Amino acid sequence: EIAEAPLNIGKLVLSPTRTYVPVILEILKEYRYQISGLIHCSGGAQTKLMKFVNGLHVIKDDLFEIPPLFKLIKQETKTDLQEMYQVFNMGHRMEIYTNQTNAEDIISISESFGVNAKVIGRVEKSDKNKLTIMGTYVYE
Repeated sequence: EIAEAPLNIGKLVLSPTRTYVPVILEILKEYRYQISGLIHCSGGAQTKLMKFVNGLHVIKDDLFEIPPLFKLIKQETKTDLQEMYQVFNMGHRMEIYTNQTNAEDIISISESFGVNAKVIGRVEKSDKNKLTIMGTYVYE
């Protein structure tokens, strides 16, 4: 059992992934042309976006809290955070890149489906592609 989780470890690992299709379809109805990027954080996890940026520094400094399952994996395998963020989504599955003006409306749409959402960072111009996660991990 994991103290902070409502399920035992087996059920936590095998629980189905929620689909984001209804949420994304609703967001695209109104904001399709104001979205610069949409990343599903699988197959590359938090570093996947680096395949799609050019001359940008992506700063993720307010991610959601790491879920108990990933804390357990880190603890039991002694894997460092850099590798964890390269392999696992760390409970952060979908990213939408848009301007600050649209962010609050997009968050409201997501939350209307019962899916928590928030602004997790920002993007700045850079002389090289760079990713900073929570101010402690830099990926170039």
